[in-house]
Amino acid sequence: MPPKFASGEVRIALVRQLSSGDYFEQWLAGAQAEAKALNVTLEVSSGDGNNDKQALNLEQAVNQKADAIIVDHGFAQTVQPAIRKAADAGIPLVAFDVDPGTDKAVVLSQDDHRIAEQALGALKADTGGAGEVVYVYVAGFAPLDRRNETWTQFKKDNPGIEQVAQIGVVNSSTASAVADQAKAALQANPGVKAIFAPYDEFAKGAALAVKELGLQDKVKVYGADVSTADIAVMTEPGSPWVATAATDPSNVGRVAVRAAALLAAGQDVAAELKVPPALITQKQLRDGRIANMEQLNQAIPALRTPDVARVPWAPSS
Repeated sequence: MPPKFASGEVRIALVRQLSSGDYFEQWLAGAQAEAKALNVTLEVSSGDGNNDKQALNLEQAVNQKADAIIVDHGFAQTVQPAIRKAADAGIPLVAFDVDPGTDKAVVLSQDDHRIAEQALGALKADTGGAGEVVYVYVAGFAPLDRRNETWTQFKKDNPGIEQVAQIGVVNSSTASAVADQAKAALQANPGVKAIFAPYDEFAKGAALAVKELGLQDKVKVYGADVSTADIAVMTEPGSPWVATAATDPSNVGRVAVRAAALLAAGQDVAAELKVPPALITQKQLRDGRIANMEQLNQAIPALRTPDVARVPWAPSS
């Protein structure tokens, strides 16, 4: 173990755009657990959806000379100036699900194109590649933009799929806001067979709308991301949420901290790190009696990726 790690002097700043929602809470828990295992101090700030606040938090981390910085989500135009300041100051950077605008940052992402491909593969199999679909999307979030690229190509490759409405909002109560929008879209388009909602807060809102309208036998939801709360929604009686493609958020948080720790120690890290997803179906969860993330990780070992940014002095990572 490098001396600075052994003495507990390493400070990693985690600068987040969002912190509410199951995904972000699990991600943070994983990051904190890995920081503890590596004997580093994780200094966490959140913009709570306010991009200017996130940019100020990032500038503060630069001014306080953190040993490494993790930028977790964010709008490129507001975070890139501060990212450039960090890079110019020689502070190692890990950018998760945000375009850093510089090749001096390690870019970490879930394989978002694959996430969308897996969920849409399930949608295609269930619909036979034909039918009306409601799509949930908000532009400007890097992972959603990548998933949108796959959706756009999917529609070209499957002309029987007709997008009849696009809805979506990201705020402090995303699921309930999406539920309201989804109800309106479903009432305006009674022929809808599926909702593609590639973010778990979107999927939870869509599922709520379908159930409230009593359409669960007719309309199915295909999502992305997974949490213990999501598993509960997917497996409850009459749930229309039948498939999700996901990584384990806590595992991705661990990977981010490992990459930042390696950079702080002067180790080489690949310029781009991708965490591969797995398709998780309602049937699989019910058949396996899977009720939480611990059981899911046991059922799908591929959700754990200890070799992505492995820290050589921490063999348990």
